[in-house]
Amino acid sequence: MSKTPAALGADAAAGAAHLQPAVCFGAVMHERHTVANNRFVYPCAFLRLPLSRIDDLKVPLLGIERANFFSFRRRDHGARDGSALLPWLQRVLDTYGLRAVCDGEVVLQTMPRVFGYVFNPVSFWFCHDASGALRVVLAQVNNTFGERHNYLVHHADVRAIESGDALRARKVFHVSPFFPLSGEYRFRFERRGRVHAVQIDLWDEGVLQLSTRIGGRAEVLDGHAMRRWLLRQPFMTLGVIARIHWQALRLAMRRVRFHRKPLPPQEETSR
Repeated sequence: MSKTPAALGADAAAGAAHLQPAVCFGAVMHERHTVANNRFVYPCAFLRLPLSRIDDLKVPLLGIERANFFSFRRRDHGARDGSALLPWLQRVLDTYGLRAVCDGEVVLQTMPRVFGYVFNPVSFWFCHDASGALRVVLAQVNNTFGERHNYLVHHADVRAIESGDALRARKVFHVSPFFPLSGEYRFRFERRGRVHAVQIDLWDEGVLQLSTRIGGRAEVLDGHAMRRWLLRQPFMTLGVIARIHWQALRLAMRRVRFHRKPLPPQEETSR
């Protein structure tokens, strides 16, 4: 049976919802599977910002390039010099011959500054084609040593990335001193209705070492959602740093092997 125009319109609206500005409330999970098995989950929230609309956003409590309870600053992302984000991303895509297939919206999934402070362990740039299909994801990773690296992930034939597809990237950037600089990441990007989630598994020599998952349910990015965030998690970014160091202390107390920090990779981006 063919769908009515109203049903088709509803499908189109639902399909485009992942390209709209949103705030997601959910949780982060980490699980160490090898020596000193350790698992923890804590609540989190993050923004999903279409780059074409960032400069036009006017949301209570959220400042775009200005101070507020929450704020988004271009200097926290991309080239980190305050320059426009989309041209920077396009240059990265050009370098790897990927710009032609990423001719649609780019959605940046990240944490904002809270009371002026921010630490993003990882931000994701979701690059879509003109039809809204996801083709490429750039994962911009930061470690607690002030270093950063970009993992560019996509299918070898650059076909659309479907929910749950596994995309691989060789580990080249030091994050945790309790894992060596070896192995590969397997990324999975999931979208089920309003729920957005990213699963990152670290494998080394055929053994699953670490699982990380960040996910949340999207809500309209408005004053109501930001007030809810402020009331529930006013010190979230400080909490991220505190939890990282607390879990590191627990592993150190269990005498897990400590790996010295190597030099960061010479290339800013790898795939």
